[in-house]
Amino acid sequence: MTAEHAARAAPLAGVRVVTIAVNLPGPVAAARLVSLGAAVTSVLPPAGDPLQGAAPSYFDALHVRQRLLTLDLRQDAGRRELEALLADADVLLTSHRARTLAKLGLAFADVSARHAHLCQVDIVGHGAGDADVPGHDLTYQAATGLLDPQRMPVAPYADLAAAEQASTAVLATLLARSRDGAGARIEVAIAAAAEQLAMPLQHGLTGAHGPLGGAHPLYAVYPASEGHVALAALEPHFSARLVQLLELEDVAADPPRLGRALAESFCTRTAEAWEAWARAHDLPLAAVRTSRAAAER
Repeated sequence: MTAEHAARAAPLAGVRVVTIAVNLPGPVAAARLVSLGAAVTSVLPPAGDPLQGAAPSYFDALHVRQRLLTLDLRQDAGRRELEALLADADVLLTSHRARTLAKLGLAFADVSARHAHLCQVDIVGHGAGDADVPGHDLTYQAATGLLDPQRMPVAPYADLAAAEQASTAVLATLLARSRDGAGARIEVAIAAAAEQLAMPLQHGLTGAHGPLGGAHPLYAVYPASEGHVALAALEPHFSARLVQLLELEDVAADPPRLGRALAESFCTRTAEAWEAWARAHDLPLAAVRTSRAAAER
């Protein structure tokens, strides 16, 4: 299949997206839409996207195969150029607060009056009555119990979850439009995305006493002779194979003893050696790597 044919065959081939969403959820969602075949134009403010200064390589990675355009939407000329883009677009993606969109004439009621075909996905911090409450990923995680107060999160989980919800929302609005031709709007609240991420913790699946929080010896992190390994042998066929290979049948039915026996076993090899061993035996185990080491693989 040629590159041109692959582009035509992509699920969102022919879909045109204009995004004025900066920071993180918007660009991540836009990159996801590009990966599905959409043509994306990212409109940046004159000061640029804050992500460019914080992590330029990440910004570049998220804007591959996109058209980047700088417009001052506070000025008439910038708004006119944006209007020309929207006239030919299928989707507008935003991440401004409602009052800012209203000032720019980009509230959905205003946009749909000018472009009845245009779908709109608005990424906001909080929904409903808290729409004007400021926040960022850190505060959304803190409010839902996801944040360990002793350390900063290793990833902006709420932002990334909201980005995935936003890309799904784009698909949903396009599907709705296919029924009657009228543009549709969906609001995605990052705080709500954080609440959904926290549900496994709230229902006891994770956390210190949850089966996926360290209470299950077959789903845990263990020190190796060098480094650490993450073991996830939950399914019976995986756990049975692991226990047999490590000759731990006599303690398999006793979780505390099994955990101690596994810890003793994993201390005999390096994490990398255990990962190679696990792959050879079709077992879900991986060496724990730093983010840099994982990226370099």
